Amino acid sequence: MFVNTFNQNGEQIGKTELPSEIFGVKINSALLAQVAVAQRANARKVIAHTKGRGDVRGGGKKPWRQKGTGRARQGSIRSPIWKGGGVSLGPTSERNFKQKINKKMNRKAVLTALSGKAKDEELILVDAVALQSPKTKEMAKIVEKIVPDSASALLVLDKRDATIERAGRNIPDFHLTDVSSLNVLDVLRHKYIIITKATLRAFEEKYKARAQKHGTT
Repeated sequence: MFVNTFNQNGEQIGKTELPSEIFGVKINSALLAQVAVAQRANARKVIAHTKGRGDVRGGGKKPWRQKGTGRARQGSIRSPIWKGGGVSLGPTSERNFKQKINKKMNRKAVLTALSGKAKDEELILVDAVALQSPKTKEMAKIVEKIVPDSASALLVLDKRDATIERAGRNIPDFHLTDVSSLNVLDVLRHKYIIITKATLRAFEEKYKARAQKHGTT
């Protein structure tokens, strides 16, 4: 598969062949959904927490004697049926929503997502991205030139670059990451994925070598 190659001014400068082991993987929608759901679940923060009768202060003394008062027997004013009492069967912070996804599944899901972007022509290959200074205005001009219709985009770098990160963090619908941090949700949340030639080489080092080692694509 070949993809058009641009410079950071949006000018086409040639074509580049994409490695099929990374960008030609058969689409597996079920795997994508499973990994995406698991990733969202693992990022979930449990906030809601209610106190049971044992967590509410007070209520150690029996409110009245067991018999002879004409009232229903009660053991504690912190019973769930009392105002100010504990909550029965309420949500607690001990809930665990985490789902386990093994490394092989996660790796295959990332490759599937990248292959889908390449197939749908939503992968943009740029020769390189370089800035003289970490200015948002300068980075915004580059994004405007290479991303069609001002759609959401994710720039994947081969490694972290403080200058580019600082310049791009305030641009609407534009985010940055690097090859080592890329995940399925990052790819699926954005319309376009922007990579550089250095990123492409980093992908090959990370994924192609493993595919050859395990005999899989």
